[in-house]
Amino acid sequence: MTTHPAQSERDSLREGGEPAATTGRESWWMPGPDGFAACALGGAQCTVAEARRFTRSTLDAWRMCPHLADNAVLIVSELVTNALRHGSVDPLGMGLDFLMEERFCQAWLALTRQEHGVLCAVSDGGTTAPVLRPPDELAECGRGLHLVDRLSDSWGWTPPDASGKTVWATVMARG
Repeated sequence: MTTHPAQSERDSLREGGEPAATTGRESWWMPGPDGFAACALGGAQCTVAEARRFTRSTLDAWRMCPHLADNAVLIVSELVTNALRHGSVDPLGMGLDFLMEERFCQAWLALTRQEHGVLCAVSDGGTTAPVLRPPDELAECGRGLHLVDRLSDSWGWTPPDASGKTVWATVMARG
């Protein structure tokens, strides 16, 4: 496991974005002709599925190999799930159920094409670092970061601060 001291992706993502229709709803996204794409993630139950679709369609457009795309989609699914589960903040004190409405941005997903792979990064407002728990075969949860660790070539996170953190993973093409 590696930690990465870089600034959060959130800083660059706050500055812009264009609304686009995705599955009939408005979502913020930034297309990437230069190999960068990002989207805002709400807290609705369909958010993880939308993040998977966004990742798949972006990597297909970048002509990434299917094996790499499959691994990246699963990694994004785990990172987004963790961001929504453990990284949500309640600045207004209105309860997390209120914040989980789709209109609130709970996290950002960014994908960056690299020479032989892709960097997946999920930023959230949480101020605690991810914890890779000891494996427990009987547990109903707690396997997500183990999957990220196995499927990625490297992964880590930015040091959490008052604005949150970014958890990232790189997936490289094989062969």
